[in-house]
Amino acid sequence: MEWKGRRQSDNVEDVRGSSPSRGGMGGNPFGRGGGFRIPTGSGGRGGGMSIGTIIFLVIIYFVLRMMGIDLLQVIESGQVGSPGVEQTETQSPRGSAQEETKAFVSTVLAETEDTWNGIFQANGETYQEPKLVLFRDGINSACGMASSASGPFYCPGDQKVYLDMAFFDELAERFDASGDFAEAYVIAHEVGHHVQNLLGILPKVNAQRQRMSEAASNQLSIRVELQADCFAGIWGKYTEQKGILEKGDLEEALNAATQIGDDTLQKRTQGYVVPESFNHGTSAQRSTWFKRGFDSGKLSSCDTFNSDI
Repeated sequence: MEWKGRRQSDNVEDVRGSSPSRGGMGGNPFGRGGGFRIPTGSGGRGGGMSIGTIIFLVIIYFVLRMMGIDLLQVIESGQVGSPGVEQTETQSPRGSAQEETKAFVSTVLAETEDTWNGIFQANGETYQEPKLVLFRDGINSACGMASSASGPFYCPGDQKVYLDMAFFDELAERFDASGDFAEAYVIAHEVGHHVQNLLGILPKVNAQRQRMSEAASNQLSIRVELQADCFAGIWGKYTEQKGILEKGDLEEALNAATQIGDDTLQKRTQGYVVPESFNHGTSAQRSTWFKRGFDSGKLSSCDTFNSDI
């Protein structure tokens, strides 16, 4: 994807240096995870240190003192280095990579703004651009607290997309879905939920789900997620028409849609599939609906609520 040198959105809020504060649940975060939730395992055993460990640490402390290193001062200052050598700060390669990823995210968001502004204008409507919040570890939104393990999500309560960029590493390393267009698909999917909110789809669905059983609610949730995938495909179509897609980009997005299907995720994390627990769609469904939006470029092709999925 040839994204460098293109317009970057002004609607990115970078709060990675802030600590999340607790708040109430102000809305239903439909798309929390956006199908990109990160499965986690159970935690390990807790407990204190053994006597042997304590003795070992004491020995290490005195050995370091003999070498001229005061471990307590190191801990208090937060610096580790050779005594008497002044340390200088330099930007780490990881820091540079993070800034480039932020520029990428800002560019992709700008591309979604161009697409949806044009579509809404053609239909006599005004598109309200969402904010995209970059956070680290945890965040408080109008939909409540969320950790990085939640994956990217959209909160209709404040009309913001939330993203911890570390998810892109998870996408590549754990889910075998690498590539810039795979990452762009993640953002476009969450923006797709914002489009649903503006069209009045999310409020209607949320009201219906409150009167449903869990099984019926899951089925309705699947249709919401698949439509967001289809909307992401529409964005992909407009991006292709601009000539900024490269060979293999479409395959990256389709692979990402496949890797985060409910059935594939369950097979990977627990070894078996429980279809009645699906709430985002199977791999085949997700890739099919993204491709449908990509092929047509039309909102009318994304009616997952009145179609066989």
